[in-house]
Amino acid sequence: MAKLIHSMIRVRDEAASLAFYAQAFGLAVADRLAFDGFTLIYLSNAEQTFELELTVNHDRDRPYDLGDGYGHLAVSVADVDAEHARLVQAGLSPLPVKQLSLGERVVGRFFFIVDPDGYRIEVLQRGAPGRFL
Repeated sequence: MAKLIHSMIRVRDEAASLAFYAQAFGLAVADRLAFDGFTLIYLSNAEQTFELELTVNHDRDRPYDLGDGYGHLAVSVADVDAEHARLVQAGLSPLPVKQLSLGERVVGRFFFIVDPDGYRIEVLQRGAPGRFL
């Protein structure tokens, strides 16, 4: 059986991305591999073994075109309202908390936040109905 181990995104500003992911989600550098022309940085925390890989192409001088195929990353938190308030206070400008319902059934509560490169991250209430682990 296959096990998901990481997802990769391309970032322009290594320092800005590392600061964002540390402040927003408590992710720290697990490994950093510097090659000629690019660097791979693996981020993780004690909550999981899944890692976020940041690829920094050294010669990149313009924003990446995220296109219309990218969806989002998702994280779950114990208290979505408290996490939203913390990120607002940190100046990270999360979007408003929303509730997703299917008919009268509440399926989850969540908000989105955008990283320095424009990638959207969904922050979901942990333990909510559905697949929000």
